[in-house]
Amino acid sequence: MQNKLKSLNHYSLLSNLIDYPKAGFTGMVQKIQLFLNKHYPESGRILEDFTRFSECASFEEIQELYTRSFEVQAITTLDLGYLLFGDDYKRAELLVNLSREHRQVGNDCGLELSDHLPNVLRLLPLLKDEELKDDLVQKLIYSGLKKMTREFDAGNLRKKNEVYIRHHKTLISISEQYGTVYRKPLLVLQLVIEQDFNIETTPAKKTSDFLGSIESEMNIEG
Repeated sequence: MQNKLKSLNHYSLLSNLIDYPKAGFTGMVQKIQLFLNKHYPESGRILEDFTRFSECASFEEIQELYTRSFEVQAITTLDLGYLLFGDDYKRAELLVNLSREHRQVGNDCGLELSDHLPNVLRLLPLLKDEELKDDLVQKLIYSGLKKMTREFDAGNLRKKNEVYIRHHKTLISISEQYGTVYRKPLLVLQLVIEQDFNIETTPAKKTSDFLGSIESEMNIEG
C-alpha cells in the first residue's frame, strides 16, 4: 500500500458521504471537499457536483435521494456481500466473519449489517492486520465499488426502472439534475482506494447481478 497519509483514518471521514444523511450533513460534505482538495485533488473535482447538491437541496431532499439511490426502488445497494454474492452462502460466511472483526475492535454497526459499506470503511483504520486490510479493500470494497458505479449507467437504470414499474405500477420520481449524483461519492471512494493501495485498474470481473436479485425478490413477494 502506498498511502500518502500513512493511516486509514480518512476512510472513517469519507464513509459519511454514503451513510444515511444526518443533521450537519452539508457541513460534513464541505469538510470532506476541503480534505480531498488538499490530499486528492482529482477526487475533489469529482465530488464538486455532489457538494453543490448538498448545499442547494433541502435536508429532506437529500435524505429522499439517498433512500431512492440505495434503499427503495434502489439504483444499487451498499451491502457489499449482497451486491457481490447475492443470497449465496458466501455472503452468510462474509457476514459472520465481518461481524467478528467489527466486534473485536468495537466498531458499532448500528442498525445496518456488517457488510454495509460505511461500516466496512469505518472498520479499516481499526484493523491491525495489514494482510486482512488489503484483502478487505481489494476483494470486497474495491470490487463492490466498481459494481456500484456501473449500476448508475443509463442502460442499467432503464432496466431497473422497467422492473420497478412492472412490479410496483409506479416509479418514485427522481431529480432530473441530481438523480444520479450519489454516483460521485462512490467514484471518489474508488479513486482514493486506487491511489492509496496502488491498484491497477482492470476490467471488472463478472459478479452477482443486482438487477437479477431485484427481479427474483419481487417475483417471490408477488
